[in-house]
Amino acid sequence: MGVILEKRRKFDPEFREGAVRIVPETGRTIAEVAEDLGINETLASWVSRARRAVAAGERPAQGGQQASGHGA
Repeated sequence: MGVILEKRRKFDPEFREGAVRIVPETGRTIAEVAEDLGINETLASWVSRARRAVAAGERPAQGGQQASGHGA
């Protein structure tokens, strides 16, 4: 038997940012939103990064990724 490897899906920054925003704007859980979008645990990590950035006084980068400090 062979090993089946899943191809890692890529999401554009606008999709990530929108997915992260849905959670607080709708009051739904991360799990509910992730299931609707078909992204499973991925959304939890994006939301976590965005929350850490806000707590640190930073503006979250698109998709909840840490800002690089370049551009505006």
